[in-house]
Formats: sequence, structure tokens, C-alpha cells
Amino acid sequence: MKPISIGAVVLVSVISIAVAGSYDYKDVLQKSLLFYEAQRSGKLPADQKVKWRKDSALKDKGQNGEDLTGGYFDAGDFVKFGFPMAFTTTILSWGLLDHHKGYESANSVSDCLKAIKWATDYFIKCHVSEYEYYGQVGSGTVDHAHWSRPEDMTEERPAYKITASQPAADLAGETAAAFAAASLVFRSTNSSYANTLLNHAKQMYDFAYKHRGLLTDAIPDSKCCYVSTHYEDELVWGAAWLYRATNDKTYLTYVDALWDSFKNMYGFDWDQKYAGAVVLLAKLTGDSKYKTAITNNCNYVFQQAARSNKGLLYLANWGPLRYAVNYAFVCLQAADLGINTQSYRTEAKKQLDYALGDAGRSYVIGFGNNPPTHAHHRAASCPDAPAVCNWDTYHGSQPNAHVLYGGMVGGPAKDDSFKDDRTDYQHTEVGCDYNACFQSMLAHFIELGN
Repeated sequence: MKPISIGAVVLVSVISIAVAGSYDYKDVLQKSLLFYEAQRSGKLPADQKVKWRKDSALKDKGQNGEDLTGGYFDAGDFVKFGFPMAFTTTILSWGLLDHHKGYESANSVSDCLKAIKWATDYFIKCHVSEYEYYGQVGSGTVDHAHWSRPEDMTEERPAYKITASQPAADLAGETAAAFAAASLVFRSTNSSYANTLLNHAKQMYDFAYKHRGLLTDAIPDSKCCYVSTHYEDELVWGAAWLYRATNDKTYLTYVDALWDSFKNMYGFDWDQKYAGAVVLLAKLTGDSKYKTAITNNCNYVFQQAARSNKGLLYLANWGPLRYAVNYAFVCLQAADLGINTQSYRTEAKKQLDYALGDAGRSYVIGFGNNPPTHAHHRAASCPDAPAVCNWDTYHGSQPNAHVLYGGMVGGPAKDDSFKDDRTDYQHTEVGCDYNACFQSMLAHFIELGN
């Protein structure tokens, strides 16, 4: 297996709640949903629980004045990167769809629906015409030159779009997946909204399939943080989700047409969709080639991939917990299909519990033993106005001013060491995509009664 791609920006924060040996997954899931509230951009709703966050980025507009407020700040910065935001939305939807009982048990169905809708409402705004979609608001270069509260932003926030002449099939395919998965989530409670989402999903997939190119080329500013490697996997992934949402076998013919360019890929994250796509297709079709593909992939990762001394799958140096948890979640889906069920569930739980404290400390802000208190996260680090927040705040030794409950930081070095330092963003950042599989795994194990 080749090294899994890295990429993302910056983030995270703090506090402690005692727990030892076994963990209160319901409590952690609820805190993860608070993390997503803390990442909200735009006009905040009346039922906002994270009170230290206020309205922000209320002037976000497209190139023709379109309203682009809303959505999520990506990580510890204030850029709205559509590609990882769409991946996050697809995974949160998947978790709620397939592990609804876990969310019910944690009394968190409503909050998860709100988390998903906060993203999809924004995506609808961004999809301004059939072949025109705003994939990023804010410049990484400009944004990263500041350390301040999101409410105090004064810098320019350019909006970047993809079009038929500047296509990004990876972004469009992932966004199609997000729209399709979310349409399934809302089908039973808000059929009109579900229909709207599905229509956008179909259009975005058509955009992706007909107009191919990489996000990195279409929106060069994204190279600061997210360098996409290929788009065939998003085309397969998007087709799988649209097949699930529509039962239209045309989407499976698209998968077949792409199979030869896709079958030797790897990984699962904001950039790589291979493992998630094959396990989803195995679940939807029962085809042995997909079952074989996910079995081989999970066996390789669990049996041969590098690990830290204390057992964390170590697939990347930047945000290693994200990659370990992402694979654990995907292989849990395989376990549900009867593929090495007990061994996969046991290994997945080890990865989850490592993040919660099995290695000696919690990597989830506001939970467990000795959680991070100096996460790389601008909003959490800044004291309330009118106090000053600047680069001195960033470099200071003081804990973050606010507890970013539920945010999972990037994680330790390969020797399991961890320095709780705001300036070490490879290990102390958080990101919306970091928490997506993490939260969905929590729901899965709650449903299993763990």
C-alpha cells in the first residue's frame, strides 16, 4: 500500500472528564456534535449550544454576488474548503443511515440531522447552476496570515468555483455523494428537502462524469492545504451513493466503466475513496469482487500496515488518528457484511479506544484523561472580545481560552509521544473530516452495545 495522502489545515482545544478502561461512547458522540457546532460559519441559529461562537463571515459572496454564507470552517482556520466538507457530510450521513439506533440511544438524532443540514444548505447555495459550483470560500494563503476570532475577520474572502471549462470531477463527485447520502437521511422526515438534495446529487454527478479534471488544477488556491491526486475514485463513490439513493442501475454501469482505473487504488480519506466505495458496493450489490477487494484491503491494513508502539495504525505522519479511525470505520462496515466480523470489530475498537485514552491519554478535547488543552484552533484559542487575540496568543503557553468539546486532534508521533502545543499543527490540529468516521464509529459501537 502506498502512503496515504496528507492534507488539511489547522485546529483544536481542551478539558477533562474522568473515565478509565471503558468509555462512555454516548457522551463522546454528543461532544463530537458540539465540535461541529463550533465549526459553523455564518448566522448561528437560536438553538446553538456552543455559546462562545458568534455569527461570522456574513459577507461571504460568490463572484456575481451570490449568498455563500453558512457551511463549516474547515479546521483551525476560517477557510471553507468544499472538498473535505463534502466528504465529512457523506460520512456523517452514512453513519446516521446505517447506525440510526446508535444515535437514538445517544439522544443525538436531531443534532446529527442539524449537522448534516448545515452543510447541505450551504452546498445548495454553492450550486448556482448545472455546471457551476463554488468549491471554496476564503484563500488559504490570505487566511493563514492571521490569528484572530472568526467574528473579527476583515480580510478578503474570495470565492472560487468550478465550471465546465474549469472542472473538478473529484469535488463534484464527492459533493454528489454528499447530496445523495443526505437525501436518504432526510427521506422519511422531510421528503421535499430530500428530493431537492437528490436533484442536486444527480446534476453534480452528471457534472463530474462529463467534465473531468482535478480540484487542484481548477482551484489552485486549494494547494495550500488539499492536493487532490485523482478523480476516478470520487466518480465510483458518487455513483455508488446515487445507486443507493435511486436504485437506478445506470450508476452501476458507470462503476463498471471506471473499474479498471479504480481497482488498484487504496486508502480512505477526504482524497481517497477506494475502501469506502468498495465496501459500500459490496453492501449494495453483494458482488464478490467488491467483497474480495475490501477483505484484501482490511486484511492488509490490520495485519501488515505500520503501527505505533502501542498499536495505533500509523498510516501517515500528519493527523495519524484520522487515518486509523477512517480505516477502522470502513472495516467495521465489512464486519457487518460477515467479513471477519469479530476480528475486524476487535481491531476497530482498539483504534477507537486508543483515541479515547488506552495509550495513556485522551486525544479528544474535553473528554477523558489529560485531553489536549493547546489545540491548534484559532477560535478556541482566542479569549472573548474585547480581549486581544493575535500571534502572541498563538505562541503563548496558556491553554486555549475555550474548550472545543469533542474535537479529535491529529494524534501522536509514531513512538506514541505527544506534545500538546498549538504550533505543532500536524499533531494538535483538528478538522471536520477528522471527526466524521470517528463519530460514525461511536454510533456503530453504541448500536452494538459496546
